[in-house]
Amino acid sequence: MAESKAGSANGTGLKALASAGEGDDFSVIAAIGGVRGVVESMLPGIVFVVLFVATQNLDLTIGVSAALAVAQVVVRLLQRQSVMGALSGLVAVGICLIWAWKSHEARDYYMFGFLTNAAYATLLGVSLVARVPALGAIIEFIRQLPTEHFRAWFDDWTGDKALKKAYTIITWLWMALFLLRLAVQVPLYLTNHVAALGVARLLMGIPFWALAIWVSYLIIATPMHHHKVAQARAAESAARERDGLNESTIITEKDR
Repeated sequence: MAESKAGSANGTGLKALASAGEGDDFSVIAAIGGVRGVVESMLPGIVFVVLFVATQNLDLTIGVSAALAVAQVVVRLLQRQSVMGALSGLVAVGICLIWAWKSHEARDYYMFGFLTNAAYATLLGVSLVARVPALGAIIEFIRQLPTEHFRAWFDDWTGDKALKKAYTIITWLWMALFLLRLAVQVPLYLTNHVAALGVARLLMGIPFWALAIWVSYLIIATPMHHHKVAQARAAESAARERDGLNESTIITEKDR
């Protein structure tokens, strides 16, 4: 992907948020996959809605959209670049196209998106009810994989009131985003306004995602920075304490 140095170092999506508080090099464009990643994500949807509205030929629209999605993966393979993003996009587009093809309804191209948005909103809502903000758990899992001492890992970030509050706020934010998509797009689906639905899907896709990531970064950057500083100080203090114990042991053994 055409990423900046910051994007390459910090990753995309929630991986980028996991690096919040480490400096001022956060880039929204890099966090959503770079310019090329954005184009690759939006192009199949644009082609689908424009071609269907222009031709009203669902089979042709599905065929061209599928060919385009496959071509994106092939181009990345030929250029020896990472294909994970394009491949995951191919799978998602493939599911949407198969759904539309099986039902013979162009609007069903968007059904998979409704289901995923509903599932995400439900999971985030359940996490808020449980008082364990899902976005906080995911970001902390990415930032510091709890391969052992799970309880200590869990207590570390949930015990930081400022950080947990920030994670709770962005979890509410993302849940609202998913629910807003459903509130706007489902009525268009039910009334079979394919063109309007396609436009709404595009506008509420990457642009809304970019906005959510940017606002989330603004909310969590400061408390995460303070948390990381506190972690570093605690680790340094623990190291000094261990060194002190080791020196005491050596002195005691010499005295013997």
